[in-house]
Amino acid sequence: MGFLDADVPRLKILDFSIRLLLIPFNLASIWIAVNNRQNNIDYGELKFADFIGLNAVSAGYALFAAVSSWLRCLVTKAWIFFVADQVLAYLMVTSLATLVEFLYLAYNGDQVVSWSQACASYGKFCSRLKIALSLHVIAVCCFLVLAVISAFRVFRRYDPPFVPSKEGEQAAAT
Repeated sequence: MGFLDADVPRLKILDFSIRLLLIPFNLASIWIAVNNRQNNIDYGELKFADFIGLNAVSAGYALFAAVSSWLRCLVTKAWIFFVADQVLAYLMVTSLATLVEFLYLAYNGDQVVSWSQACASYGKFCSRLKIALSLHVIAVCCFLVLAVISAFRVFRRYDPPFVPSKEGEQAAAT
C-alpha cells in the first residue's frame, strides 16, 4: 500500500492518544452535567442530567478501546472498532445537535409555543452548558477522527476496485 504502511505504527499511537484524550473530556462533561443546577426563587430548580449516559458510554468505550488496541488478546478484529467508532461518532454528532438546540432554546426561547428564555433567569446554568458544549465539540471531533482512522484500518486490507483505463477500453472497442 505504499507510504501508508510505514505510518501504521504512528497511526496506532495517534489512535491510542486520541482515545486517551477523549476520557478526560467526557468525564469533565459528565461532571458539569451532574453538578449543573441552579435554583431560582421565581421558577424553581433547573438541572440538566440527560447528557450523562452517552458521555459515560463513550468514555468507557474509549478506555476499553485504548487498552485493547495494545492487548491483542482482547479484540483482534479491526472491523469491531470500525463499527463501534462509526456508531459512537454518529451518536455523538446527534447528541451535539441536541445540545446546541437545547442551548439555542435556553438563550432565545420560542415565542410560537410560549417558551421563554431560560438563560435570563438561569445565567450560571447556561454558562456551564456552554462549557459542556465546548468539551463535547472536542470529543465529537476526536470521535470523527477515530472513525476515519478505524475505516482506514479496515479498508486498507482490501485492494482498490478495478477501474479500467481509457486505453484498455479503446483497444477493446476496436
